[in-house]
Amino acid sequence: MTKSEQLANRLREVILNGTWIANTNFKNQLESLDWEIATKKYQSLNTISDLAQHIHYYIDGIKNAIINGKLEISDRYSFDFPSIKSQTEWKEFQNKFYSDTEKLAELIEKLTDEQLDKNFVDEKYGNYLRNIDGMIEHSYYHLGQIALIKKIISE
Repeated sequence: MTKSEQLANRLREVILNGTWIANTNFKNQLESLDWEIATKKYQSLNTISDLAQHIHYYIDGIKNAIINGKLEISDRYSFDFPSIKSQTEWKEFQNKFYSDTEKLAELIEKLTDEQLDKNFVDEKYGNYLRNIDGMIEHSYYHLGQIALIKKIISE
């Protein structure tokens, strides 16, 4: 299995279908949640919806950067999105999140080792491998938060 295939599979694991690292994944945590639970605020913590949309922001941004060679996202906007206001909107978001994740995984699978070692858009961001791997680790970080918030809200 190539490095690219391994990275794509790790992305799928954390978002779509894996249990090896955290014994869960985003889809498993989000799919059965009602939108009112997903958007429920607990103290000063981000909502589950906010965290999921935050991770989607980076997945979509990296996907687009691989496609067009431009990075059109910024950390400062990574929590700027409209609030979810219905179950329909919550399901639509999830469908887009999962679809964009699969599209990114397919793009990652096609990258060669040489491409993984190239600068990601600009030298200051490091190479593709570092950015993709960092995004996966970032996803696990927020997956843990989601699992904890879900437990707190459920109690």
